[in-house]
Amino acid sequence: MSLTVKSLRALRCLWRGWRCLSSQGGAMNVFDRSMKRRQKQWASSLLDSDKYDYIRDEVGSRLADRVYDVSRTFPLALDVGCGKSHIAEHLSKDIVERLFLTDISDSSLRNRKKCEMPTQCVLADEEFLPFKENTFDLVLSSLSLHWINDLPGALRQIHQVLKPDCVFIGAMVGSETLYELRCSLQLAELEREGGFAPHISPYTAVTDLGNLLGQAGFKMLTVDIDEVQVHYPGMLEVMSDLQGMGESNCAWNRKSLLHRDTILAAAAIYKEMYGNEDGSVPATFQILYMIGWKPHESQAKPAKRGSANVSFADLSKISKLQTDHQKTNEKP
Repeated sequence: MSLTVKSLRALRCLWRGWRCLSSQGGAMNVFDRSMKRRQKQWASSLLDSDKYDYIRDEVGSRLADRVYDVSRTFPLALDVGCGKSHIAEHLSKDIVERLFLTDISDSSLRNRKKCEMPTQCVLADEEFLPFKENTFDLVLSSLSLHWINDLPGALRQIHQVLKPDCVFIGAMVGSETLYELRCSLQLAELEREGGFAPHISPYTAVTDLGNLLGQAGFKMLTVDIDEVQVHYPGMLEVMSDLQGMGESNCAWNRKSLLHRDTILAAAAIYKEMYGNEDGSVPATFQILYMIGWKPHESQAKPAKRGSANVSFADLSKISKLQTDHQKTNEKP
């Protein structure tokens, strides 16, 4: 079966919008959280589990850089869905004095990485934070919120446990993550089985993230996009590493069996459509970084509408005014 580029784009748009549509009418129930807990337990208990941490370590480092950009010290911080603590190892005790780590996997907490500051581990679901209101000076989260059923509710809880004038800094995978694998599997299933089932988790689009943060009560928002592209020998290695990361699909409507013929066809499509000249294939991870502050009266506020004393129409005259000013200064 041959598909036009237009039909392929339509399939991708349909899949990207599925999670958004499923949220209408209340909190979503897209993911099997008990399955995700078992996946993370299994992955973190592997003897060679560290070799699958490269994405989380890289994103944890980039997120820590954003913490350093905030020029203040945080007496008490919280890492939501910390895994094996991939952010804390990049932070110093001069910036974060004390850190709470939460995750749904006790195996991940036991195998956490070493860090400078004192830490306290709490076995807790990201959807139900067991902390009082106005507790933390900083809340962090890296690559765990994309498995949350009620993302708006989770962001509201994060907002609630923050103190006023304190900040949430997070990272989650975006909607273009693993598009190569998604498209290859869809095309292979359409060709071999006459239809396709979801094998990749539905991810949040960057266009929705700012709205979600605003609805949760955050102000002074910053959202930016980054991409991490990893090269593998083939599609099977991509899928193997995802399993080792504990990132296998846990959606309720996931297909439990993928036929051998379909896998081989998908691998061939993957290499044909996206393969590099050296025989390797890329896997793209789109990372959405977000920063939001809990409001406080001391924070800067936007000026009232209509209070400006300079018109946009005068912007074109700025260069002329500067030139005239320079000529005036040059006169003896």
